[in-house]
Amino acid sequence: MANYNKVITELHETFLTGKTKTYEWRDRQLRQLLKLIEENGKAIEDALFKDLHKHANEAQIMETGMVKNDLINAINSLSDWMKPDMVKKDLLVAMDTCFIQSEPFGVTLILGAWNYPIQLTLLPLIGAIAAGNCAVVKPSELSHYTALVLEDLIPKYLDTECIKVINGAVPETTALLKERFDLIFYTGNNVVAKIVMAAAAKNLTPVILELGGKSPVYIDKNIDYNTVARRLVWGKAINSGQTCIAPDYVLCTTDVQNKIIEEMKKVVNDFYGDPSKSEYYGRIINDRHFERVKSLLKGVNIAIGGNVNEKERLISPTVLKDVKTTDHVMQSEIFGPILPIVTVQNEDEAIEYINSGEKPLALYVFSSNDKIVNKFLSQTSSGGVCVNDTLLHAGIQTLPFGGVGHSGIGGYHGKFSFDVFSHKRSVLKRGLGMEFVNNIRYPPYTEKKMKILNLLTGKKVKKTGIMSFLPFVLFGTFLAFVFKSVGVEAIAARIKPLLGKKD
Repeated sequence: MANYNKVITELHETFLTGKTKTYEWRDRQLRQLLKLIEENGKAIEDALFKDLHKHANEAQIMETGMVKNDLINAINSLSDWMKPDMVKKDLLVAMDTCFIQSEPFGVTLILGAWNYPIQLTLLPLIGAIAAGNCAVVKPSELSHYTALVLEDLIPKYLDTECIKVINGAVPETTALLKERFDLIFYTGNNVVAKIVMAAAAKNLTPVILELGGKSPVYIDKNIDYNTVARRLVWGKAINSGQTCIAPDYVLCTTDVQNKIIEEMKKVVNDFYGDPSKSEYYGRIINDRHFERVKSLLKGVNIAIGGNVNEKERLISPTVLKDVKTTDHVMQSEIFGPILPIVTVQNEDEAIEYINSGEKPLALYVFSSNDKIVNKFLSQTSSGGVCVNDTLLHAGIQTLPFGGVGHSGIGGYHGKFSFDVFSHKRSVLKRGLGMEFVNNIRYPPYTEKKMKILNLLTGKKVKKTGIMSFLPFVLFGTFLAFVFKSVGVEAIAARIKPLLGKKD
C-alpha cells in the first residue's frame, strides 16, 4: 500500500508559506483550469464516451459546461468573495471594527465520483482553489479513462506544488485517509461516506459529503402529462440513470399512473428509438453495477422497456407499474434507468411514505396546484426541491447543492463552494485608547456598572403587528404637541444658534 505522508507533508509546508492565500495565485489557477477545459474538450469527451457512452452534447451540458460556467463565475467574483464581511455591532463595540474573514482550511482532499467524473471532481476543486487551499485530487478509478485524462492534464496546467493528483483504487484511497487533511470532500455512496467520516474523526477533520438516496417524484392529477413525461424521462434516462439526483421512484394515483405510462412510452421512443442502437443513450459503468441493476428486474411488472444487453452493459429505459413499497427495487437507491411507480390515494399518503424513509437528495413535485406544492415544501425534508421539472435546480449557481441527513452534509456550487472550503473567522479590531470606558466590565463589580452594561449590550424582543409602530406614533404625537404648544418660530429661534446660523 502506498504511503503518501511525504506528499501531504510537503503540501502542508507549501500552504504555510502563504502562497495559495494571495488573490494572484487563486486567480491564476482558476484561469488555468478554465484553459484546461477549453483546450482539451475533445480528449475529455472521448474519455467520457469510453467510460459511460456519454454523448458529446451531454458531456458539454452536464460536465464541461457546468465546470466552465462555475469557473467563469469564480474568476469574475473572486475579489468580492475574498473581501471581509462586515457585521452589525452592539453599542459596546460601536467604535471598533467587526468582520468575518474567509480563510482557507489548508490541505484538502477531494474524492471524486465516477458518474460525472469531470463535474464532480473539478467543481469541488474550483471551491478549494478559490478559497486558497492546497488540494489532493483523487478521481474515481471506475471512470478509468477520465481519471487518466485528469491525471495527465491537471499537472500540466495547475501549480504542482499546491495541487496533486493521485490515481488508484481502494488501497490508494485507504492510504490517503490515514493522512491528516484539513478538510475532506467526498462524493459517492453512504457506505464509503461512513468510512470517510470515521477516518476524518480521528483527526477531527471536517467533511463535506455529497451522497444520494431515493429521490421521489409526486405527479398530481389534471396536469400536462406529455410535458411531465418528457422532463421525467430526460431526468431519469440521462447518463443511464446514474445520477445522484435522478428521479428514483414515482408516487401517483392509479389513474395518473396509466396516463403517465402511455406518455412515457411515446417519449422514450422520441428520445432514443431503439435504445440499444441510440448514440444518445448511455451505458452502465461496469459489470458489477450492471448485474446489480439488472437484478432489480426480477419478479416485477414491467410497463416500458426491460431490455438488457450484457455485452454492451445496456439496460433500456424501464418503467415498472403497480410496485409495492416492500418490493426489492424500493429498498435502496436504484442508480440506474429503472423507474418504479407506486400508487397512492393522494398527496398526503405520498408525503407520509416519503417521510417514512431517509431524507432524499432531491424531491420532485409535478403539480399546478400551489397548495399541494407548498404542502410538500412544508411537510417534507430533502437536499433540494424541483417543481415541475427534474435535475435543473442543481445547475443554478445561486442555489447550494447538497443533501441533508443520509443524503449528505454541506452544500456547494458558485459562492457556496468558496464558503464550504473556507473557515469563517470572527475578527474584532479595537484601539487602545479610551480605556476608562472599559471600567464597567472590570472588577470591582457594582450595580451601577451592571446597569450600564445591560444598556449597552442588552437585547429586546422586537414587537410585531400594530404594536411595532406604537413608539413612532407616540413620538410623532409628542412632536406635534410640542410644535403646537411652543410654536414653530420659537423652536426655530432656539435651534439656529446651535447650528451656527444667523438671520
